[in-house]
Amino acid sequence: MENNITKERMNYLIKILNDASYDYYVLDDPKITDQEYDAYYRELETIEKLHPEWVLDTSPTKKVGGEVIDEFKKVEHTIPMLSLGDVFNEDEIVDFLQRIENSGISSNYVCELKIDGLSVSLKYEKGILVQGATRGNGVVGEDITHNVKTIKSIPLKLKQPLDIEVRGEIYMSKKTLEKINKERISKGEKPLQNPRNAAAGSIRQLDSKVAAKRNLDAFLYHLPNPEDFGIKTHHEALEFMKSLGFKTNPNNRIVKNINEVMAYIHEKGEIRKDLPYDIDGVVIKVDNLKDQQTLGFTARTPRWAIAYKFPAEEVLTKLNDILFTVGRTGKITPNAILDPVQLMGSTISRATLHNEDYVIKKGLMIHDTVSIRKAGDVIPEVVEAKIERRTGKEIPFKMITNCPICDAKLIKKEGEVDYYCPNPNCPARHIESFIHFVSRPAMNIDGLGDRLMEDLYNFKFISTIPDIYRLSSKKDDLTKLEGYGEKSVTNLLNAIEVSKSNSLERLLFGLGIKNVGKEKAKILAKTYKTIDNLSKAKYDELVEIPDIGPIIAKNIVDYFSNEDNLKIIEELKELGLNMEYIGEELKLNEDFLDKSFVLTGTLTKLTRDEAKALIENAGGKTVGSVSKKTYAVIVGDNPGSKYDKAKSLNIPIWTEEEFLEKITS
Repeated sequence: MENNITKERMNYLIKILNDASYDYYVLDDPKITDQEYDAYYRELETIEKLHPEWVLDTSPTKKVGGEVIDEFKKVEHTIPMLSLGDVFNEDEIVDFLQRIENSGISSNYVCELKIDGLSVSLKYEKGILVQGATRGNGVVGEDITHNVKTIKSIPLKLKQPLDIEVRGEIYMSKKTLEKINKERISKGEKPLQNPRNAAAGSIRQLDSKVAAKRNLDAFLYHLPNPEDFGIKTHHEALEFMKSLGFKTNPNNRIVKNINEVMAYIHEKGEIRKDLPYDIDGVVIKVDNLKDQQTLGFTARTPRWAIAYKFPAEEVLTKLNDILFTVGRTGKITPNAILDPVQLMGSTISRATLHNEDYVIKKGLMIHDTVSIRKAGDVIPEVVEAKIERRTGKEIPFKMITNCPICDAKLIKKEGEVDYYCPNPNCPARHIESFIHFVSRPAMNIDGLGDRLMEDLYNFKFISTIPDIYRLSSKKDDLTKLEGYGEKSVTNLLNAIEVSKSNSLERLLFGLGIKNVGKEKAKILAKTYKTIDNLSKAKYDELVEIPDIGPIIAKNIVDYFSNEDNLKIIEELKELGLNMEYIGEELKLNEDFLDKSFVLTGTLTKLTRDEAKALIENAGGKTVGSVSKKTYAVIVGDNPGSKYDKAKSLNIPIWTEEEFLEKITS
């Protein structure tokens, strides 16, 4: 051994071991035995202990962990790490592909599995790994280099000495999670929830030895600047990354049309449970990179890619209790408190039950066994009670009579299903109304999440909606809040300032006028143009507007008759908020006014969203299913079951050409 303790021998061993790791973890094609690997590894360790001054950052011994950091440093992404837009059904996939074609683009697509893990950016200089970072908010992430180095499938040194950034997903395999949880349970420790949370928790350990023991893995799927390497398609980029030593997913596939896209989705959906890692959908990307550049980006997502989410799955659990919460309008909502259960990769312990009628209709009783699912793979909902499993110990549901927060007597107006707390000063209503006001469908103030809004309220930064627009005067104090430095506070204040220019419908929805949702707010904004005009509207004229009706008309009149509400609006005016509708004009059409339409099949001249906008602008509305109330069904290519149902109900069927002729007449 003494004669072999040289730098040359050390470098030789590093190459053998790194090549062996690549063959084993990336190619799944081992070239040496485990015994040979262990022998080489022990020899390398011996040399490095005798000569620590020789140790290289690219040595495989670096993957065992050992680096401990005090905190995660912030990393600003040179190119933003945008998330993908989500779709949940075949019609939305068709819309996406149709929008691409309508842009004059005829490209192949690449279908990829949507790995349920944690997004990561890796940077290399002259082929050496120098930085690993989380996505964070897409602009700023956290430096996790010390933990990334422990992942065996991520090379410390590339096969070419390039300066390059690649992006992908860090994940934990199902088998690894099972093994870790067996060990944790045997030690009396709480098991990790699911592979995604386990991966996220592991990669955010300050001690890299912990991450190293978690046996994480990674797939790489994106090259942010492919043009720098002469690459012309996304698929070429995947192959290029693979040639450098990165692990790419073997299920990636080039497809040509909607039929091949759907075949891929169905195929992968069937084998989903058999994969060694969790997936929650399929990603569809335009392959040609020039076409990607032509399509460009929205503020948050690329227009050349979408993520299809798999349909909901159902599981059984116990309904332990029904608790009540107070919403922004004082609405009382019953909530199911459930035995925690794993569903679609997360632990579910509660679900909304909407209102008293909903609970009664489903016949739910406390201590029932119930089935739950995730609507759109996101929102948990109770499907039904398993009556056959009742034991006689179940407790019938009983609606409360007093507010659970302020104890005010609840009210329920005739003809409505919801109960309300009538106390305008109920503490719960304040926080909920603020959260609603800043939410994405309302004023869309990025950075003002639920937790921060609660902190701002509890720390008395805000006590009314206008106070949100006075936060700039408290910038120094805001930077002292946990997790908020000067840069994040500056970004937040900029987002608040930008929201002042929103169109009137966003403000109307944000103000929380009872029963005035997004669509109703848009109708009112288009009709009255300014908030001053709307505030003077009479009940008799409001009730004549399509889709408004007597209840909403009365709520609008009541809202603008309240001096406190008028004061809020005046303050918002003084703070510089736009009070006018700045969108398109309504072009009412008798063929569409106050009528319901269904869109089905692939439209060739319009996207689904464009057709829907035309219908709404003409005074009509679109619905998702065909019924006797449907005025007409508009069909494109391959219309499916909605077309058949329309025929059976004798509902008028319009071609796309007939629709365009009527809408423009």
